[in-house]
Amino acid sequence: MHVGIIMDGNGRWAVSRGMARLIGHKRGASRVKEIVKTSPALGVETLTLYAFSTENWKRAAHEVEGLMKLFRGYLQNNLVALHENNVRVRFLGDPTPLADDIRALMDRLVDMTKDNTGLELNIAVNYGGRDELLRAFHAINDKIAAGTLAKSAVTEDTITEHLDTRGQSDPDLIIRTAGECGSRIS
Repeated sequence: MHVGIIMDGNGRWAVSRGMARLIGHKRGASRVKEIVKTSPALGVETLTLYAFSTENWKRAAHEVEGLMKLFRGYLQNNLVALHENNVRVRFLGDPTPLADDIRALMDRLVDMTKDNTGLELNIAVNYGGRDELLRAFHAINDKIAAGTLAKSAVTEDTITEHLDTRGQSDPDLIIRTAGECGSRIS
């Protein structure tokens, strides 16, 4: 089973209780370790955490900085535990706007866990569905321009092979933590 969790509403939760938005983000992030640990026992084979969307860059600079600090800390504090728990980590999204040290931690974690056979954990950072499709389109277009792929050979499978989640099943369940039902799935 593949479960996706859109980590949303933490900042609004904190503000509604008179706290700073970042406190809500910290509370939400603190649940990630528990969710990852519990998922295999619930039959979850692939877990996708939508942690930071392409639209999140529009937030206030201090909030983005705080979110990046949380992400950096999660990576630093969980590298070994994820590997020891046989979790295979993959990152979805375009990492290029992220700080060099964060990208290095991401690369280290992917490399460290690449041969693990347990839970597949996708962490979507600087991810947007439209952006993913655009990146896939550009990769396919580059192959067509280079003559390594015929335009007439492009199929739905070709697109799937160029997505960040290539080789994985589509999510069976998407949970949006803010409690919004049907209004938007990002």
